[in-house]
Amino acid sequence: MSSRTDGPAFTSGIRALSVSEASLDEAVAAVRRDVDPADVGFLIVFYAASYDSARLGAAFARVLPGVPVVGCSTAGEISSDGLSDGGMVAIAFPRAGFEIVSGVIPDLSRLSVDRGSETVAALKAELARRRPALQPRSTFAVSLIDGLCMREEAVVSAIDWALGDIPLVGGSAGDGLAFRATSLLHDGVIHTDAAILILVHTDHPFQVFKTDNFHPTGQRLVVTASDPETRTVYELNAEVAADEYATLVGLDADRLSPFGFASHPMVVRVGGEYFCRSLRSTNPDGSLSFFCAIDDGVVLTVAEPVDLVDSVETTLAQLDRDLGGIDWILGFDCVLRRLDAQNRQVAHRISEIYRRHNVFGFNTYGEQYRTMHLNQTFTGVAIGRGGPAR
Repeated sequence: MSSRTDGPAFTSGIRALSVSEASLDEAVAAVRRDVDPADVGFLIVFYAASYDSARLGAAFARVLPGVPVVGCSTAGEISSDGLSDGGMVAIAFPRAGFEIVSGVIPDLSRLSVDRGSETVAALKAELARRRPALQPRSTFAVSLIDGLCMREEAVVSAIDWALGDIPLVGGSAGDGLAFRATSLLHDGVIHTDAAILILVHTDHPFQVFKTDNFHPTGQRLVVTASDPETRTVYELNAEVAADEYATLVGLDADRLSPFGFASHPMVVRVGGEYFCRSLRSTNPDGSLSFFCAIDDGVVLTVAEPVDLVDSVETTLAQLDRDLGGIDWILGFDCVLRRLDAQNRQVAHRISEIYRRHNVFGFNTYGEQYRTMHLNQTFTGVAIGRGGPAR
């Protein structure tokens, strides 16, 4: 059975389509009914990991020939219903007002800075070829990265200097909370151990943003034994990692779960600002696996959450003022924020805010913002309703 909700195209001409309770064929058919290849120049799809990604890619290539389609699997979708699960979100960019190019960065396990920057340079050259009169500050970049590659920091570093003044936002693909396999889709081909980079040039005003909902306490944990390659911490303060963390935050070490991690984040200080280093799971030996890079000597500070609803509302209200009205938002929201919202019984309020501000996107295994790979953060790009392009 297919349940589809969508509104009229936004002022920018973007259409955001949501499909739930649908088989793969029903979902693709529902999107196809609302997408006119003559008008749509680019399609981004975020899909539940339960869908067969190879079949999904082939189906879109068959029904939308000539339309570039990129996307990834999720840990939950942000749809017309707000926070949702088990479906698909398709974002159709019109040809008018947008020029979009994309490319794949493969083999992240062997990624070099040169290869990452070469991909950026090639995309910038292609964009300049299509739009010879590119306007300053009129382009933003979107990254979609294999959420289990453990190489997001390397990806951001490899592309950062080549992007120059182009701001980056993005998310790491998920697979619910299975942590087995995520997938990326690029023009009918499925990729793993890879990243997709999208450059969006637009005539519309936009602003990239990030928001989180925690502040540091005085409680600190020093990483004293770790494996940076696997993002595993064996010891904190020279004690078994899970035991020391649980003791400090007041949890039972034998019952640590993603819900507990979401409510008791840890942060690191970089350049005077705090960034979250979220826990992914506990392991039988008492070690802890992280979503972000970790190493011996890193000082982790236990953080306390602040009001999640208020932090989101404040950020989006400011964007609305800055842009003279929000038309549409592409959002990347950490899955741990979703779990925290559920745990605090405010998920319905977050959904209402997302619906009101036209947020579409997915729940991630990590977020990218400008030069950083982050955790437990909401990042994105907001398109304004009018006015001159940035």
